[in-house]
Amino acid sequence: MLDYETLKLVWWVLVGVLLIGFAIADGMDMGVGMLLPFLGKNDAERRVIINTVGPHWDGNQVWLITAGGAIFAAWPAVYAAAFSGFYLAMLLVLVALFFRPVGFDYRSKLENPKWRNAWDWGLFVGGLVPALIFGVAFGNLLQGVPFHLDRFLKPHFEGSFIWALLPLLNPFALLAGAISVAMLALHGALWLQMRADTVIADRARSAIGSLGLVVPAAFALGGIWLWLGIDGYRIVSEPAHSALPNPLAKEVVRAAGAWFDIYAKLPVAMLLPITGLLMPLAARQLSRAGRPGIGFVASSLGMTGIIGTAGAAMFPFLLPSSTQPNASLTVWDAASSHLTLKIMFFAVLIFLPIVLAYTLWAYRAMWGRVTLAQIEANKHSAY
Repeated sequence: MLDYETLKLVWWVLVGVLLIGFAIADGMDMGVGMLLPFLGKNDAERRVIINTVGPHWDGNQVWLITAGGAIFAAWPAVYAAAFSGFYLAMLLVLVALFFRPVGFDYRSKLENPKWRNAWDWGLFVGGLVPALIFGVAFGNLLQGVPFHLDRFLKPHFEGSFIWALLPLLNPFALLAGAISVAMLALHGALWLQMRADTVIADRARSAIGSLGLVVPAAFALGGIWLWLGIDGYRIVSEPAHSALPNPLAKEVVRAAGAWFDIYAKLPVAMLLPITGLLMPLAARQLSRAGRPGIGFVASSLGMTGIIGTAGAAMFPFLLPSSTQPNASLTVWDAASSHLTLKIMFFAVLIFLPIVLAYTLWAYRAMWGRVTLAQIEANKHSAY
């Protein structure tokens, strides 16, 4: 039977898988939304773009809900502290996401050009804002979040609630947000090159030429900035991992280069940043060679490398505290009970394969290139 320490580690991996799954699946939809006003030159072309993701966008968004639910169940202390400190940012994401279901379902109900154009920009906002905020959130996690724990382990954040969003928009966090936006836009462009009418696919291929360079360049810049300008976190003493979780029972220090400790302890982790750097370039070359399908796989691997790099660098930290480092929440001291993690684990073993099998079947059943002729023939039933 899995012991408590092993289950904590397993759930760290599983939540990472859910976040990567969200980036690959729903990130594609967000990328397509960001590109919609620019790659579609008229209403028919924009309807083609929308219908490449129309059958799947709502199912893909479930990955985000599942990841949030998993964090709540596996690390309730992290969920409580993070959603308190990032409340306005999360509210902004939620408001932006409102544009997606309404935009998809109601955009084409009226033939008024102003109505449709307004929803096109709504879908753009619904893709851009969540992508940006999620990247900004990772950028702030790497810098540390200004909270402390009282003797009842209740989190308290520094600063005014009204201005809680502005400090999050610092230069490094905005760079992380730009990386997120660029990699999702690249992913969406590869999807369009695979699935859209030829004229739109050609424009997507042109966009990939630029985005395939921006993603690795921004990722490399972020790594250099993290190494030279941002102190990481390091645990210098802590209780046994199997002990009753208590975030204040450890000693944490901030030190230059601490986020790079993982590469000395586990050199194989270097594969993550290498993958994050090389796969977007590979996706660009595959797109130019007319192989967007394999390029889409390369883009997925690139996102896995980028997100995995951030997760591995922070391990075992989940929510570092910049004002009380000892209060930083980690994989070991912020977890739910052994029984909770065990029940969740067996539920995942049963249901995750079913969900993945159904998802693959749905994509296969509705596969095919969306053309202008199809939209014209189904203009009253298509999105």
